[in-house]
Amino acid sequence: MADVHTNQQRSFNMSRIKGKDTKPEMLVRRFLYTNGFRYKLHDKNLPGKPDIVLPKYRTVIFVHGCFWHGHTNCKYFVVPKTRTQWWTDKINGNKANDEKAVKALKKDGWKIINVWECELKPAKVEKTLNALLKKIS
Repeated sequence: MADVHTNQQRSFNMSRIKGKDTKPEMLVRRFLYTNGFRYKLHDKNLPGKPDIVLPKYRTVIFVHGCFWHGHTNCKYFVVPKTRTQWWTDKINGNKANDEKAVKALKKDGWKIINVWECELKPAKVEKTLNALLKKIS
C-alpha cells in the first residue's frame, strides 16, 4: 500500500517525533531523582547512548517505546498498514542496534535495565518503578 502522505508531510511528521526527553523517560527520571539517585543522560561514550546512566551502580536504563523497539506481544506495537516493509526494516534495525549495544555494555561490565513504555501506563507504573528500584540496588 502506498504512503498516504506527501514526502513533505511525512518528513514533517517524522521530525516531530522525539528521541530524548519523552514522557516515559521523564517519568522514570523524576522517580529516580525523587528516590535519591543521581544520573547522567544519553552518554555518547557508551554503546547505544543509554537514556539514563547510573555510574555509581554501573547500571544503564533504556526506556523503550513499544512501537519503535518492536515490543513483542504488546498491544502498543502494531506494524502500520502502509509502507509495511519499510517499517518492518526500520523496527528490526532498531532491535538489532539494541542487541548490539546491550552486548557491548555487558562486555564492559554494565548492568542493563530495559523499561518499556507499556509498563509505565497508569495500571502498571507503581509496580514497574518499585521493581526498578530493586533491580538497581
